[in-house]
Amino acid sequence: MAKMTVAVRKRGEHGTRSANANDALIGQRLRTRRMELKISQAELGDALGVSFQQIQKYEKGVNRVGAARLAQIAEALKTSIEYFIGDLSSGRPHESKLGEFMATRDGIAITEAMMNIPQEKVRRVVIDLARRLREVCEEAE
Repeated sequence: MAKMTVAVRKRGEHGTRSANANDALIGQRLRTRRMELKISQAELGDALGVSFQQIQKYEKGVNRVGAARLAQIAEALKTSIEYFIGDLSSGRPHESKLGEFMATRDGIAITEAMMNIPQEKVRRVVIDLARRLREVCEEAE
């Protein structure tokens, strides 16, 4: 009887091949860029030849993004690979709370709405209103 040999794949630094914190950061950056360009998960999936569910998994950091796929994503989102992998050591998806907010639908919506108000004076009134609302919410707590 012939002896069978089994190839063993090398494991990562922590003995696992599953997604890690860096994969989650890359996923968050992917989501941010996709939302900036107003591209749906389905549209990006179509461009890459994968399902929108796969894009969701990348964005949540559940699945790792391979190097070749990351290059495809960067091209589809009109950016560089560096955008996704730059400074992963910081452990933060964004450089600031502002960056985190801007990566949300609300952040994009409020920014677009403000940009569409042509008069600076009116924009200032909206800003003052938002600040006053924050104060009222804090007082109510």
